Amino acid sequence: MAYYLVTAKPIQSKMDDLRKWLDSGEIRAMRPFGQALQMGLDDARWQTDDVAIWEEEDYCVPSLAQERAAVLDAHFTELKVQHVNKGEGWKQIEPLKTIWEKND
Repeated sequence: MAYYLVTAKPIQSKMDDLRKWLDSGEIRAMRPFGQALQMGLDDARWQTDDVAIWEEEDYCVPSLAQERAAVLDAHFTELKVQHVNKGEGWKQIEPLKTIWEKND
């Protein structure tokens, strides 16, 4: 198991649909990665005005392959990952504004 600090540019026109999808519980129910993806996206932060950042647990090779195919590539561009220890990424980004605050 590995943990990553993920950065990506949200496709703004798709963020309302992603929020609805998260709220429906459908992403959480995706196996085997839904729980981790749901948590990461629910708590994603703004690294800059147009780049989101979150920590995510992942088992794929390459990193986030299943998540990208099912959800991420349709809603984000320029996705990058950096290996971190569990919880380290969240500690770094906790003070930042969530991406959902900006869209409210």
